[in-house]
Order: sequence, then C-alpha cells, then structure tokens
Amino acid sequence: MFIQLQSQTFIPCYNYPMIRIITIGKRHTPELAALIQDYEKRLRPPFTLTWTLLPNSPNTNPTSDESKQILTKITPSDFVILLDETGKNLSSPELSQLLTAQINNSKQITLIIGGAYGVSPEIKQRANFIWSLSNLVFPHQIVRLILTEQIYRAQTITQNHPYHHT
Repeated sequence: MFIQLQSQTFIPCYNYPMIRIITIGKRHTPELAALIQDYEKRLRPPFTLTWTLLPNSPNTNPTSDESKQILTKITPSDFVILLDETGKNLSSPELSQLLTAQINNSKQITLIIGGAYGVSPEIKQRANFIWSLSNLVFPHQIVRLILTEQIYRAQTITQNHPYHHT
C-alpha cells in the first residue's frame, strides 16, 4: 500500500490497512482540498486515508450507474461504512471505537459517500454499517472535510490526545 503525498511522491505504508473513502462527484475545490490536506497531514498509520473519486453519472438514473461504479471498487473482505441520512448517528468516541475495532481485526475500512441521489439498495445491503453524520444535509464537498476531521479526531481519541476533550 502507498500514501500519495502532495508532492506526488509515494512512500510505503507497511502492513497497515488504510482507510479508503469512495465518493461520487467533483474533485475537491482548492480551498477545500487545503483544509482536507491539513487533517490528512496529521493522520498516522493505521488512520491514513486514500481517496477514490468517481464521476457523477450523466444518465437519467444516476443512482444505479454510480452504485455500480462503487461496487467495482469494494472487495468482499472490506468493512464498508456507508454515509447515509438514514444511518445511525454516532458520537466521536463511538466512531473511534468502530474504526479501531476494524483496524485491530486487520480489516480494510471503506467509507462510501454516494451521489446526490443516494445509493442503490445493493450498496445499502453490502454496507456493514450505515452512518449518518447528522440529521442535517450537507454538500458532498463539505461532507469530505467533516469526514476527514472525524477520522483525525478518532485517531486522537485512541491515542488519548487532548484534541478531543469531553
């Protein structure tokens, strides 16, 4: 496995499953990319991230097309967390426990942010866990930032770092 750095160089990431985020939509805006990269720089194995950005479907049934794209990127052994407004709300410590348990089981964690019209029932059935960030609806680009920050926060919780305080 490899980590892509801003300079486009690659360094090996030894024996750690990485957290993969699969998302439908446009590339990060430069402003948002800078904020996401700020959190990514702070992440350490096993909380390092890889991104798979898939294009929006131009077809009249985007949910089906986009879900098929997503399914081709998931392996049978992945622990899949789907971000969906119908999912369960988690506290930051609960998210940290969920991620840490899968990391300790050497599971590849794959988080999915579906397209604007959601995902197919097949994706929901494949998901090991369906998570709702909030009862509010956010633009997909902002969800990426919130997700990255929450993964960083999960890392700090496992390390008893003062970033997350109660």
